[in-house]
Amino acid sequence: MIFETHAHYDDKMFDEDRESLLESMQEAGIGRIVNIGADLASTASSIALAEKYPFIYAAAGVHPSDAAQLNEHTFQWLSEQTAHEKVVAVGEIGLDYYWEKDPEVRANQRYWFRRQLNLAREKVLPVSIHSRDAAKDTLDIAKEEHLAEIGGVVHCFSYTVEMAREYLNMGMYLGIGGVLTYKNARVLKEVVDYAPMDRIVLETDSPYLTPVPNRGKRNSSLNLPYVVMAIAEIKGITTAEVEDITWENAMKLYRMAE
Repeated sequence: MIFETHAHYDDKMFDEDRESLLESMQEAGIGRIVNIGADLASTASSIALAEKYPFIYAAAGVHPSDAAQLNEHTFQWLSEQTAHEKVVAVGEIGLDYYWEKDPEVRANQRYWFRRQLNLAREKVLPVSIHSRDAAKDTLDIAKEEHLAEIGGVVHCFSYTVEMAREYLNMGMYLGIGGVLTYKNARVLKEVVDYAPMDRIVLETDSPYLTPVPNRGKRNSSLNLPYVVMAIAEIKGITTAEVEDITWENAMKLYRMAE
């Protein structure tokens, strides 16, 4: 069975067939899914999905691009959501400088990244970190806030082997998805080759980042076997080994007993 560690099935792109798609997952070999909060509304809808489906779990958090939603009142609400029995992480949180150039807005992202890291520390939950075009600031904050004491995953890892080494040394997991199958993914393939298998977890970021051969279409966890095959080829192991090891890794990442 495959453990999908990062998806967004509350996204409007699934509105027409969400129920039938999710009901097909178990039979297709997708054993567990963590649906990730990206803002206040999607945190609530992720929890609602987790309540409806036994194999779905939730993460509560606010993506850096939506950090403007956070204030002391909404942060208190977010904190309360982490107490839900099926919330297994704080995320996705972090920094995203790709679209945002305003120094004040970037500073606000950094502030709420720190606050959410410390929320995870307080609630004894791992984090799911989003970092795009913000490698240095993300790593600096990770070190300053002692990320190694919190634990978690760098979702959709997109940096170099050198940066991967920094996070692996903190005990973090690396989230690997459809990008690994792209022709221009040389650096990510180097990272997967370098990273120990016991630090790799599978993800899709559905509905985004669909792997080859379905690139350009809406993504879902049903495409994860393509990622499994790509990892197996790089590592020189079987697809069954990739599935088994990444399942165990995800269970440890999200601190699930069974």
